[in-house]
Amino acid sequence: MNEVIELKDEEYEVQDIPSKKHSSAQTNITGLLFNDDRFTPFVELSLDVSKIDLSPFGIKAKDELIPDISVYVNEGQTESVTAAEQTVDLIDDDDDILKVTEMPDLVIEVLSPRQAISDLLSKFKAYFALGVKSCWLVMPSVKVIKIYSIKGRKICDIQHDADVVDEVMDIRLPIRNIFSRGAKYGNPTAELGEA
Repeated sequence: MNEVIELKDEEYEVQDIPSKKHSSAQTNITGLLFNDDRFTPFVELSLDVSKIDLSPFGIKAKDELIPDISVYVNEGQTESVTAAEQTVDLIDDDDDILKVTEMPDLVIEVLSPRQAISDLLSKFKAYFALGVKSCWLVMPSVKVIKIYSIKGRKICDIQHDADVVDEVMDIRLPIRNIFSRGAKYGNPTAELGEA
């Protein structure tokens, strides 16, 4: 979500400015996944990606990527026990972790009004190279979610689909709850446009 700009031997960080729709979709997805005991979601978690060179992906970041949402499968759900153990450490440890070395199972990026889709797709290529199993591109302005995985690409939109289905992650979420205001206030069955 951040881009580094170099000017006369100094680096300045420019942030994409998320909108209300961006924030609402991010909050709703995080809440829906948080309420599923199989997953532990984190918002804006810093991932240590120093083990690979990001330049072939056209990414200017040097050693970290910060997805909008990182989702780890909890212990016993997949073979990725080390990721689940590290996730528990993030919650229970008194010492905070600034950069997580274990990659999430799912990365979700929510498109900001000033972001280019091509930039996020470049990040997805890097995430897959790092071992992420599935990536979602959430576009709140058009109420569409594109799911990318090793199985291919799937498009879910509010006009044609009742659910967002990620077969790799075994996730099924009501799409209306992602783009409605009511879901973020603890009402997962709220209709679109109702509070």
